Amino acid sequence: MPNIEISEKFILFLEFIPIFLISLAIHEFAHALSAYKMGDPTAKALGRMTLNPVKHLDLVGSIIMPFLSYFTGMMFIGWAKPVPVNRSNFGRPEKDDILVSLAGPFANLLLAFILTGVLAVFYKMMPDNQMLLKLIWLGVTFNVFLFLFNILPFPPLDGSHVILDLFPHSAYARFINMPWFGTLILFLFIFSPLWRYFIYAVEFILKILAGFVV
Repeated sequence: MPNIEISEKFILFLEFIPIFLISLAIHEFAHALSAYKMGDPTAKALGRMTLNPVKHLDLVGSIIMPFLSYFTGMMFIGWAKPVPVNRSNFGRPEKDDILVSLAGPFANLLLAFILTGVLAVFYKMMPDNQMLLKLIWLGVTFNVFLFLFNILPFPPLDGSHVILDLFPHSAYARFINMPWFGTLILFLFIFSPLWRYFIYAVEFILKILAGFVV
């Protein structure tokens, strides 16, 4: 048999996949749980109020795109199947929808803090285990990224729901239902100079979290 060498980078990528899927599952679970607490049982009835990543898998976003991102060298891209929410079940549709929309991103921020605590413990216990430390830090980075990315005010991201609830009669509300609008604006944002400031924000939060580790 030929001697097949697997790079450390690829091993790290494979080990990161569970963290990636769990992070997405926690994000969607937070949406489902908060919606249920606000009076909407839709996600629960469909079996989506769960931390089981399999229930939230999207064939393209959760499997194909992550591997395609790795093998092509492009920016890591991935997403889960969105949790269905019926706003008509909310007692206060606008306010409740804002809370449900923000629950997912803030769940990822909370997970980033938890992983930072885990990293601090392992950093002291096993400082030479660089693979493990890199893996946990990847989880921290990914969840900080998920938090900030999802609060951007571009559809279909969670931040767009917040803006729509705050300004339901604005010009933005008229554009948000156009199927091409979110993709176009998001694409322009990512390839604009503004993306640099988004990355600065990610790095700023990571710098704060890193201070709790060392």
